[in-house]
Amino acid sequence: MSSLVKEDLAKRLFGPRRLRLQEFIEVEGSGAERCYLCAAVSKSEEVEICMVKHFRDREEKYEVVEKWFLKDLEMIDGKEADTDNPYFDMHFHKVYSMEAYSCASKYTFARTLSYLNETYLKKDLKIVNFDSTYLNDDSIWSSNNRDCLVLMRICFYASNLLCLSLCPLS
Repeated sequence: MSSLVKEDLAKRLFGPRRLRLQEFIEVEGSGAERCYLCAAVSKSEEVEICMVKHFRDREEKYEVVEKWFLKDLEMIDGKEADTDNPYFDMHFHKVYSMEAYSCASKYTFARTLSYLNETYLKKDLKIVNFDSTYLNDDSIWSSNNRDCLVLMRICFYASNLLCLSLCPLS
């Protein structure tokens, strides 16, 4: 489903604006509307972060309701690195509090912004209160399907706990 939404966003909203959609996550909106936090790159390699509202009338419609640039992002605060929560703050000239659909999508977006920063800006971007194991692409937990990253790690720990609980004590 998310790949269809990404394709639709890329075609209807970002393509006409001459931007390449890099990543998006669903974030909490008010009421029944759907909202997406998106990261896109322009032809001039400027990275745009925007909040998009998704409307469903007779056809799908998307509207950019807030827009920032990665160069203006000072910090991403994951709130608590040791708990499974979807909340994070983005610090621009003002602090914007977000609630992602899941903790995994929060990490996916932080990884994407880190990657885009390293690729296009190479500035000192502070990413705080995130578990660095999940943010680094060079860890053994990296995968092409980044949404499964946190779930994979949890399953690994759970299987270890199960094995340890089944071992007889001597």
